[in-house]
Amino acid sequence: MIKPFNTEHTPQRLAIKLKSKAETYVRQGHPWVFESSIVKINKEGKAGDIAIIFDQRKNKYLGLGLYDPYSPIRIKMLGHNHSVNIDREFFVDRIGEAFDLRAPLLASGTDGYRLLFGENDGVPGLICDVYAHVAVVKLYSAIWFPYLHWIMDGILESTTSSVIVLRLSRLLQKDNVIRNGLNDGDVIHGELPDPEIEFNEYGVRFIANVIKGHKTGYFLDHRANRHKVGQMSNGKSVLDVFSYAGGFSAHAIAGGAKEVISIDISKQAIALASRNVGLNKESAPHRTMAIDAFEGMQQLIDQGKKFDVVVVDPPSFAKNAADIPAAKKSYERLAKLAIQLVAVRGLCVMASCSSRISKDEYFDLVESAFDTFSRAYRLVEKTFHDIDHPVNFPEGSYLKSGYYKMD
Repeated sequence: MIKPFNTEHTPQRLAIKLKSKAETYVRQGHPWVFESSIVKINKEGKAGDIAIIFDQRKNKYLGLGLYDPYSPIRIKMLGHNHSVNIDREFFVDRIGEAFDLRAPLLASGTDGYRLLFGENDGVPGLICDVYAHVAVVKLYSAIWFPYLHWIMDGILESTTSSVIVLRLSRLLQKDNVIRNGLNDGDVIHGELPDPEIEFNEYGVRFIANVIKGHKTGYFLDHRANRHKVGQMSNGKSVLDVFSYAGGFSAHAIAGGAKEVISIDISKQAIALASRNVGLNKESAPHRTMAIDAFEGMQQLIDQGKKFDVVVVDPPSFAKNAADIPAAKKSYERLAKLAIQLVAVRGLCVMASCSSRISKDEYFDLVESAFDTFSRAYRLVEKTFHDIDHPVNFPEGSYLKSGYYKMD
């Protein structure tokens, strides 16, 4: 059943002036304006109001964004240095441009992709992932509720989606006033008889639960790395640590691996990994371990196990600045465990999705940990964001992976 909704608040226009340093950031195209940067506003703003920024000295137009009274990032920018009209055409055009960037990916036997990547696609606080015929819009800010109809139009015009599901951040779920009467998991266009949607990555099949799954139902950002590992797995034994839904495991088996072990602390995730592996031709034994990753890796070391390919892809360990020291220690521990599990001439793939730890810091951590062992290794390749996760401002970069050949 389609969830009806309306835009109770008609956005008003706000005139805003900023501190000089914030003006510089806006001129440079940064997508965020913090509450502490605002020095003047002509009226009280509501979520989704159109915030027009003028410079202090000459009252010159600097840019335009949407006002968010519930976030320290008070203005999410939509246009810099030139005026834009926030109307249906704006959203149809912006979403169409984002879709065009993904066109090469869609030609590869892939129909699960990120259509809109928040700030990096000019829609701060909004994500849209597509799984086959279902588009999942996830909102992290209340600014988008007044514009949902136009966002839907843009998605339907650009993609082949026939269903649109709405997912909400935890903050938006907490307050019915903020979320405009909508709920996490509402179907706002089309019909969805089954929340589990089957989709393809380079021909490898997966399931996404678009109503109850994490984020929008699946983690799409490692697609290119999963495909790469699959291509390297023929005849190899593979260990997939922090496997979640078994993305690396399924690609490895589809690529001809002789043995795969998936480790994840969540029993539900391990069950989903088994299902995803089972969707594809299971030509090799697939073993699962529902255990803390650190403990599971140590158990395998104690058993003397070695693998031709070891993939370590943990969740973000640094949610905020205070987490950074502990996160670095965890990455170091994982690297030291991983190197002990890699067979002679084997491959170790070390990944991080912690945006607060830079790529240089991360690779230095991993290699310093490797250096504590009297074992030669060679960096084969570093990979970052896939085509559907473009990066257009520094804080938008988070994903990094290193491929290391041992001995």
